[in-house]
Amino acid sequence: MVVAMASAATYGLYFTTNSNTNRYKFPIFEPKTHSWPAAFVSSPPIILEKKSVGLSSSIIGIIPRAAPSATAVESDDTDTVPTPKVIIDQDTDPDATVVEITFGDRLGALMDTMKALKNLGLNVAKANVLLDSSGKHNKFAITKADTGRKVEDPELLEAIRLTIINNLLEYHPESSSQLAMGATFGVEPPKEKVDVDIATHIRVDDDGPNCSLLYMETADRPGLLVDLVKIITDVNITVESGEFDTEGLLAKAKFHVSYRGKAIIRPLQQVLANSLRYFLRRPTTEEASF
Repeated sequence: MVVAMASAATYGLYFTTNSNTNRYKFPIFEPKTHSWPAAFVSSPPIILEKKSVGLSSSIIGIIPRAAPSATAVESDDTDTVPTPKVIIDQDTDPDATVVEITFGDRLGALMDTMKALKNLGLNVAKANVLLDSSGKHNKFAITKADTGRKVEDPELLEAIRLTIINNLLEYHPESSSQLAMGATFGVEPPKEKVDVDIATHIRVDDDGPNCSLLYMETADRPGLLVDLVKIITDVNITVESGEFDTEGLLAKAKFHVSYRGKAIIRPLQQVLANSLRYFLRRPTTEEASF
């Protein structure tokens, strides 16, 4: 399934997903026909039948993993471990996907991370390094090597995110307990497990007559970005651009969304929020409800 999206902004960003060519093998949902009131959609949307979203070994295999080198930074257990942050920004630059990585002042030149991203078929240019009270912010401008354009495929965006986190865990193992991905890829899982029901917050605000802003915060997990875009598009809502942040154990998203080129009306906002909450619930909650 290809979902083409037209942005009202001058630069245009399109999220696309193709289940027939899911070359990164991220977990997907099976489509299931469901009826909705005609006031919400022009045609019956495809509602997803939830399946397991655990990251399979085939996905782990495609994430480039850099071998340890002399440039790896040793962990210091006597220091307070900062909260790792990975930001994927589709709003700032009309021509490139901007990625920002922060881990206090512990990050080096990140040459191994850049090499791993290039192995995904990407051009990676280091934009700048900013220093503030929270640490060193490393920014990269990323485009697809074959087209020279910004990354639009949510599966590839998720592969970028997991590659960065994987290398962070490799060279800074002390970050493992600070990241939700530490339970999957790291040497030490997080000491505390985030309750999805408590951590999940969803809000939709108007952003002019042609667009709405979807704000979301929830417990992070592998494949989350792919799932979110698919859930949104499968209730006939267009994702035009956005930002996806990994901040420790949490994931935070801000998406510019619309329905038929217009801001989302209140009833459809509630449909969207309910759909997202349903799919973000922890599996034990869902199983217990049947």
